[in-house]
Amino acid sequence: MAKIKIDSKLYDRAKKAAQAAGYSSFEEFVTSVIEKEIAQLEASSEGEDAVADQLRGLGYIE
Repeated sequence: MAKIKIDSKLYDRAKKAAQAAGYSSFEEFVTSVIEKEIAQLEASSEGEDAVADQLRGLGYIE
C-alpha cells in the first residue's frame, strides 16, 4: 500500500467528514473520493472526445 503525506488540518477535516458520512475508516473515505474524482475526469475526457468526433463529422474541425 502506498502512503501519502497530507496537511494535518486537511486530515482532521477529512477524518470528520468520513465519520459524518458513515465510512468505516478514513482510508475507505479517501479511496472513495479519489475513485469518484478519477471517474469524473475520465468521463469528462470521453465527453470531449465525443464532441470532437461530432464536430469532425459536421466538418467544423479536421
